[in-house]
Amino acid sequence: MSDDLEILRQDVLSELAEAADLRAWDAIRVGTLGKSGRLTTLLKALGKMAPDERKARGVALNRLRDELTRAVEDRGKALEAAELEARLVAERVDVSLPPPPVQQGFIHPIARAVEEMTAIFGAMGFSVAEGPDIETDWHNFSALNTPDHHPARTDHDTFYLPPAPGLDVTRVLRTQTSGVQIRTMLAQKPPIRVICPGRTYRADHDATHSPMFHQCEGLVVGKGITLGHLKGCLIEFLRVFFDKPDLPVRFRSSYFPFTEPSMEVDIGWSRRTGEIGGGDDWLEVLGSGMVHARVLANCGLDPREWQGFAFGMGIERLTMLKNGIPDLRSFYESDIRWLRHYGSDPLAPALLHEGV
Repeated sequence: MSDDLEILRQDVLSELAEAADLRAWDAIRVGTLGKSGRLTTLLKALGKMAPDERKARGVALNRLRDELTRAVEDRGKALEAAELEARLVAERVDVSLPPPPVQQGFIHPIARAVEEMTAIFGAMGFSVAEGPDIETDWHNFSALNTPDHHPARTDHDTFYLPPAPGLDVTRVLRTQTSGVQIRTMLAQKPPIRVICPGRTYRADHDATHSPMFHQCEGLVVGKGITLGHLKGCLIEFLRVFFDKPDLPVRFRSSYFPFTEPSMEVDIGWSRRTGEIGGGDDWLEVLGSGMVHARVLANCGLDPREWQGFAFGMGIERLTMLKNGIPDLRSFYESDIRWLRHYGSDPLAPALLHEGV
């Protein structure tokens, strides 16, 4: 091989060895074997040489072309394999690693309060009863001894619905879960001990009222039920719910059409600081009373044989008092920041701390 071909051979092999990536390799390939490459130019010049010189020169050029072609191909495959390996290493996903941390959700304060109420009354032997949000006028008012002239039955207090096809009944969005108590007494025989948590609806909306809110009502029916049972049950519940073993509780005479006698229930608090159980002030938290004889009779129960007591409380109201939440409307604004502050750990169950 002549000196110029040997020099070309050494240059190309050296350049291939130094090529760091496929882009540099491709430049060498085109510069050597392309249409205007160094080796291609030498092959084109064979036609201008004398026949004797052309034969010897052609054999040497063809041998060099074969050698450099193999060298270029081998180096290209090596660089492709190296780049693929580097990409696999860079894009590798270790499936054995735990997933990236996901922001933990929280239990809404209303849902948490229902859990706590269910746990407390469940420890007293109560079960949970449920009923429809759309009630008949009879279940919502008439069966509960509510007179026709009562303000709650007016259009500006209650959401009335159009009559259902084929049904000659007046339908309302329930204003209280008392209809569940009626359905329970109609469906099963005493003794009865249930709570009825759920959504209720009234035409009212401000900082302390919402057109949709939640109530938890309770009903006990049996033989020999007295006001003492009612007072003991509610005092125990309030002290456990607010986690105040010595919480002052007061019962005041009141009026509800479905109980007789009827009582408002107050707890001690401080008007100045808002502290539950502190100060010399009283705060109303729920209503209660002995089930009216007419309500028992409307459900097919003989008032001379069966007695009972009932109570009802606003879940939002008790939750606001317990957690220091100032505005009822914030419960329904879907503000994640608010939920992070007032929400509860979904993995921490409702536990009983005192009393029951």
